[in-house]
Amino acid sequence: MRYFKTLFALGLAALGTSAMAQTATTTFNVTASVTKVCTVSATTLAFGSYDPSSGTALDQTSTINVRCTRNTPFTVALNTGGTGGTFTNRVMRDAAPTPNTLNYNLFTTSARTTVWGDGTGTTGTMPGVGAGMGVPNTVALTVFGRIPDQPTAVPSTTYSDTITVSVAY
Repeated sequence: MRYFKTLFALGLAALGTSAMAQTATTTFNVTASVTKVCTVSATTLAFGSYDPSSGTALDQTSTINVRCTRNTPFTVALNTGGTGGTFTNRVMRDAAPTPNTLNYNLFTTSARTTVWGDGTGTTGTMPGVGAGMGVPNTVALTVFGRIPDQPTAVPSTTYSDTITVSVAY
């Protein structure tokens, strides 16, 4: 009999516990805002050796790599360089005290008909749309460079210029 009383008491205790166990619930929101962002890098445009006696232009290319958050429209512009050139006539200079110059230009297509600039005058820019920030989503834009037949004699030396790439988004 004592066994049944103990069993009965345990059963009542179990009933009392489950009758008191209640659950309260709620919800909460989780939010985030993705910021528009772009990064840009570029490879060197190395023309190599130019032969002024050839009477022909020397063409070469480089690449601008743009990564932007997905579906972010962007426009890539290039400046005139750091040597005092213009969009019509960019120039590389040597390191001489009175610098010698070598004319060149940068274009948006392989036909080399539209100068890649900032969109003013007759210069063009290159538009794109971001595909994401990961490496596989890089938008690669080709820069088409040309050293034209030079109007004046140019000394044999090394010439250089620095172009600034701007990505507006």
